[in-house]
Amino acid sequence: MERLPQQALPADASGGTVPPSAAIALSVVLPARNEQGAVGTTVAAVLARHPQAEVIVVDDGSTDDTARVAAQAGARVISRPYGMGNGAAIKAGARAARGDVIVFMDADGQHDAADIERLLQRLDDGYEMVVGARDGSSQASVGRGLANAFYNRLASWMTGHRIDDLTSGFRAVRANRFREFLHLLPNGFSYPTTSTMAFFRSAYAVAYVPIVAARRVGRSHIKPLRDGLRFLLIIFKIATLYSPLKLFVPAAGAFEILGLGNYVRTYMGEHRFTNMSALLISAGVLVFLIGLISEQITNLTYRRDG
Repeated sequence: MERLPQQALPADASGGTVPPSAAIALSVVLPARNEQGAVGTTVAAVLARHPQAEVIVVDDGSTDDTARVAAQAGARVISRPYGMGNGAAIKAGARAARGDVIVFMDADGQHDAADIERLLQRLDDGYEMVVGARDGSSQASVGRGLANAFYNRLASWMTGHRIDDLTSGFRAVRANRFREFLHLLPNGFSYPTTSTMAFFRSAYAVAYVPIVAARRVGRSHIKPLRDGLRFLLIIFKIATLYSPLKLFVPAAGAFEILGLGNYVRTYMGEHRFTNMSALLISAGVLVFLIGLISEQITNLTYRRDG
């Protein structure tokens, strides 16, 4: 990780120098929507531990005093005229950040500013992204915990690497690497999923640091009934972002097995090849061909010249 030259280290209030870790060119981005109850405390906690950091609060169309509270706490506030989504706020913050390293964290009080240094230390070990992985006690509900565990196992199978927390919004990244994938990030939820899979797909090193997340202050913006289908789509996004053939080949194989099985059944009983068998076998071929096309599109998406 690039640091300021030794002679450029700033002085602290006692006349000494700030430790090297505090001299990192660091930006901390907090997406916020109606988080006036926690955003001020969160910003203050970050600045207390990293006084040289640039703290950016992206106010995503809040109807309360989120922007004012954040500014009073010392943050640079980017206000959006209306709510565009968590992912849109992340993209706005990433574009505006001036640091070589960006830390993304929630503004609702879940994430501990003390853990930022632990993420940065892992970046020093040569990683491009370091994610704060929540333990079981940090999940918002049993259902969310089970869903996240399923996503982690699926993503681990897809990538061939152990993924401890696919959906954690607390992460440190090298800014230039993260900006390569801004065009892939959704405007709504699941930016963590997309960015994690994009880093793995591009052979950027990703590490996980265990953290304990507190209960959020205020009400969650995620509603199970409204967002349930969106989170189910994460499963398909995982596959299509990393290796579409791992999704399409099993699906194609299932159609082929059903088609051949139906053919054997009808041939043994009626000595004929039915339209249903032809339809199922044809569907298997089409699904496989679509998978090949998707794989080629994915390869082009992640191509980096030079």
